Amino acid sequence: MTHSSTTTAPTGLPAGPPARFLLLGDCHAGPIGRAGRAMRVPFHGGPLGVGRDFVTDFARLTDGRLTFRGPLAQKLYRDHLARFGARELGEVPVPLVSTFGCALTSLAGVELWRVHRVGDGFPEGFPDGFLESPFFRTLARALTRHALEFYRHAVEVSPRVVAVLPPQRVPEGADPAVFAALQETVREAVEECGAEIVDPRPKATDEHGRQRPEFSDPDSPLHGNVAFGRLIVADLLDRGL
Repeated sequence: MTHSSTTTAPTGLPAGPPARFLLLGDCHAGPIGRAGRAMRVPFHGGPLGVGRDFVTDFARLTDGRLTFRGPLAQKLYRDHLARFGARELGEVPVPLVSTFGCALTSLAGVELWRVHRVGDGFPEGFPDGFLESPFFRTLARALTRHALEFYRHAVEVSPRVVAVLPPQRVPEGADPAVFAALQETVREAVEECGAEIVDPRPKATDEHGRQRPEFSDPDSPLHGNVAFGRLIVADLLDRGL
């Protein structure tokens, strides 16, 4: 069994059992990759950067060819494709698993949304129904439009596309209510693109919707651990990946 590291990209063509999926994502792809290795699930791919890099204009499409704007992300992407003997995403014969666009804490900052509050209250202060309103959903889709463009392209060229929701961990300075509302809007939008969604929340969160400690990286305020990654890989296997 061979597969790529979740932090560096190997060279050459794969050997041993064929990869079951291509993993492309942000830092939240790391625990998925580590869990896949521990569970001896063959795959290729891993993180191409950190979460905030992939809610911005992180890639461009030219004549159907996907190019990541960051030099390191582009190099890793090309190296991962090479493991399949592919030059483009559409030449990869296995499903794509991605975390792009789902790391929304950087878009949920309290200060970013202060203009929409009534008064100075926090966490209260939004007009009634604001976070469920068409206006908010339009804003959320606009903020994540680049990730949605990626998923639309991926669905067009890949045999199957699965997006993974992130750990439910909101750091200081971000608004948990905004994070949850953004996540729900993005989940719906990604599904509309034609991708499947892995939602680990039922098993990974407590009664308040917060990430349970046993699925949290103790050294990070944002990330899940290998146990969290195992939940996701198990879901992927249940889906036949």
